[in-house]
Amino acid sequence: MKSCPLIKVILNYVLSTLVLTLSLSACGQPTTRWEPDIMPADLETDYALSALPPRLRAGASVYLFDAKRGYYEHRKGTNGFLCFVSRIDWEWEQYPKDLATPISYDAEGARTIFPVYKDVAAMGISGKYTPVQIRDTVVARMKRGYYKAPARPGVSYMLSPVMRVYPANPDNKEIVTMSFPHTMFYAPYMTNADIGGAGPHEQGPILLNAGQWILGERKAPHGYIIMPEGEMERAKILADGKDLVNRLIAYKPYFRVAADGGHH
Repeated sequence: MKSCPLIKVILNYVLSTLVLTLSLSACGQPTTRWEPDIMPADLETDYALSALPPRLRAGASVYLFDAKRGYYEHRKGTNGFLCFVSRIDWEWEQYPKDLATPISYDAEGARTIFPVYKDVAAMGISGKYTPVQIRDTVVARMKRGYYKAPARPGVSYMLSPVMRVYPANPDNKEIVTMSFPHTMFYAPYMTNADIGGAGPHEQGPILLNAGQWILGERKAPHGYIIMPEGEMERAKILADGKDLVNRLIAYKPYFRVAADGGHH
């Protein structure tokens, strides 16, 4: 009995499609699962709140990070501000264990910018995405308007006495500990030239646009004008936050600021 040529064609197509699907699936999985260091809840709460001025802390919402749930609301606030500790930045295409940067947003930033952090963390802990796939997903969502720019001027405080961050240079993927309390104002689609911003080692405002080096100039919606705190204000923040810093160092020694780690 001779086999039907059409059946052979169909079988070959099905087999080749199956092989291709399995290959793509294998290639698309991360080789390691993201397992960031998890802080005790009381320490993470105080660390997140340190991003805010003291006058706003009692009424702010606090989001904590869980290795299985991602970000969750630990405390519901009353003044429209929220704070959290950033654990992963999509632009750097990495799964860091030790990134820890306290950030706060007003109501508008909570609505438009914080969802990126929540979604990126959820993708990271799911085990279904590589860092590059997370980056590409965020970029695609920004391009189609799923993640929007803030609709009004607003403020994000980052006044913590210490933070673990990537340097501003996207080619440098080494996380550093530094003290750089500052306040950020929303400036979507702008550049440093637009504001006559300061350069390296200069005093004054700086413009940073998250994702600009990936999406292109004036195409990334989450830009900020960064205003560093003055020397007197910074000295008070460091003095008031001394106990918190000591608790962080006792938790993980990498929270100790290096001798030259006082500037971003």
